[in-house]
Amino acid sequence: MTTTTLNSLARASSAYLRSAMHQPIQWHEWGEEAFAAAQRENKPMLLDIGAVWCHWCHVMDRESYEDPDVAAIVNEHFIAVKVDRDERPDIDSRYQAAVSAVSGQGGWPLTAFLTPAGKPFYGGTYFPPSDGYGRPSFKRVLLSIANAYKEKNGDVMEQAKMVESTIAQAESFAGRAGRVSPSIIATIQESAFKMFDRQHGGFGNAPKFPHPSALDLLIEQYARTGDDILRNVVVTTLEHMANGGVYDQLAGGFHRYSVDERWVVPHFEKMCYDNSELLKNYVHAYQATGSQFFADVARDIIRWMDEWLSNRDRGGFYASQDADISMDDDGDYFTWALDEARAVLSEEEAQVAALHYDINEAGEMHHNPAKNVLYVRAPIDEISRRMNIPMARVQELLDSAKKKMYAARLQRQTPYVDKTIYVGWNSMCVSAYLEAAKVLDLAGARRFALRSLDRTLAEAWKAHTRDITETQLLHVVAYSDPNAPHREVSGLLEDYAATVLACLDAYEATADLSYFKFAHAIADSMVAKFFDPVSGGFFDAEPASDGKNLGVLATRRKPLQDSPTPAGNPMASIALLRLHHYTGDVAYRDKAEQTLETFAGVVGQYGIFAATYGIAVSHFLENPVQVVVISEPEADASGQDLVAAANSAFAFNKTVLRLTANQAVAANLPPALATTIPRLPELKSGKAFAVICSGFSCQPPITDETQLRRGVEAAVRKHPA
Repeated sequence: MTTTTLNSLARASSAYLRSAMHQPIQWHEWGEEAFAAAQRENKPMLLDIGAVWCHWCHVMDRESYEDPDVAAIVNEHFIAVKVDRDERPDIDSRYQAAVSAVSGQGGWPLTAFLTPAGKPFYGGTYFPPSDGYGRPSFKRVLLSIANAYKEKNGDVMEQAKMVESTIAQAESFAGRAGRVSPSIIATIQESAFKMFDRQHGGFGNAPKFPHPSALDLLIEQYARTGDDILRNVVVTTLEHMANGGVYDQLAGGFHRYSVDERWVVPHFEKMCYDNSELLKNYVHAYQATGSQFFADVARDIIRWMDEWLSNRDRGGFYASQDADISMDDDGDYFTWALDEARAVLSEEEAQVAALHYDINEAGEMHHNPAKNVLYVRAPIDEISRRMNIPMARVQELLDSAKKKMYAARLQRQTPYVDKTIYVGWNSMCVSAYLEAAKVLDLAGARRFALRSLDRTLAEAWKAHTRDITETQLLHVVAYSDPNAPHREVSGLLEDYAATVLACLDAYEATADLSYFKFAHAIADSMVAKFFDPVSGGFFDAEPASDGKNLGVLATRRKPLQDSPTPAGNPMASIALLRLHHYTGDVAYRDKAEQTLETFAGVVGQYGIFAATYGIAVSHFLENPVQVVVISEPEADASGQDLVAAANSAFAFNKTVLRLTANQAVAANLPPALATTIPRLPELKSGKAFAVICSGFSCQPPITDETQLRRGVEAAVRKHPA
């Protein structure tokens, strides 16, 4: 009988860390204990940062960290620390900058070597077990670093100082301020045009990422201007992505990115935040173009998230689904050999599926050439001509084939779903679901989004009635493993900003003032904890309360670039601007303006990676348009028609709120609406009507949906004087 000795990661909360508890490495979690050990033993630190969804992290775990010979070297010469980048993005972002400065590399796994004080002096990403891929073997790297630390300690310390100085400068925006200008939107748009792949859609070359914030900015600009060039960029990109292998053609939902420029072969992991932001893209593209295809994709993303990334009982959106089952696997769960398809389909179904999804004897996967990634190669009308059968019959056969193939896929071992609920990502999903529910009239999506937000507010928001500095939003609602100890990780700027936005979205979806009050309180806490009153802008994290910032956490960061989630500073600016529209409190607008000015002198150089900043500038410059629909439950049909008309146009500066006459009282409204809506004489008529408000004043009531549609379109197109 053999017993396995567990390392200290058995006490971790994160699924990624717990997956390494059986490794022979004497891993530490990030914390004072690890740093004290490094300083006590005068050993360099080996820092591994990865994620449970990361393919190459699994590869390096199996090849190196589970190898007893590697473990012997690490345990003798290093203090080893493992970090989950999803659980601690504040640690990851700083060491990514450091390793990039040293090696020009970034990504996961991040492999960094630190002084006992946690200052980085060397690093890289994946290191192979033997020399190859143009990289030295990991054993050779470990021994070389250990030797350098002992024999050339002065050089190592000097290098660490240089790296620390480099990352401090990289994260500082001092002296980069300027005036907020609409020209930044044109600059980002021009960057997108230059990077646009006219043949396949998307931006840049392989590997190709979706860039949802950039897409949203372009969609809104198209909706505002009707520019055909913008329409082509948006439509080409969204159609090619949804028809590509980067989209799961059977289950719905997007994989993280495409390894080729054609969107055919993806990196197979699926992230909640990619799908939340792409869901908004497809909803907004449907509003802007009227294309039913985009609405169908949006519903299909929700289908996948409902099935795989949501806690249906308690609420909450899970973090991710892994790409693989094992190190030898590369998306095998998602891909198909021709024989596998034929085994579960009739001959006619197999013929249609093979033509539609390009399933052949030779597929696209290098590790197993028989495996095909499903993507749309031949449309229905082409298959109809080639098989000489009606299009309706082709569609019938394809629908049947999809159901059978998905049922067969469900019998395969399923890649791991990380059921951790992160506050910021969960809030992004809440906002996306509420947006889709509003435009596509999806009551189920609306209910689940509200339940998920309610759970966050109940379990992760720690209010303090007397001292705002004592209020706290956590980073994690719940961890994946119910048996793991639950630890409280402090929320970051992006958690706060995304949750303020989700609360405002929930208020607009329900007219329940409690959501507005939560948004108000969380935003005030965000300002108190993260805003820089001297130089403007928001820091990503609070400094340690005891002043003991481990490693490079003392480096203050003001996140500006989308990477790939929307960046914290522009998200916070949008949240404050939306609150200003409801409250009339100029302090919110002033802080948003100060934040945008902090980066205005440098933001143009980031191109499409500053798209959320561009969206924030749009919010800042455009007059807010609030459409308030008043209708009673018994007049639901006419009220619903008015709501649909109000929702039809897409614009960042437009919000829609539906109230009953009883709700349209000052005590139940935010300050900016409380001074206008309750005075309307039409409230006593019992008839459904709408008012369009902008600049803290409202136009006369409208009862006709066509007139409302025209009025809304005119209001959102009207630029401020």
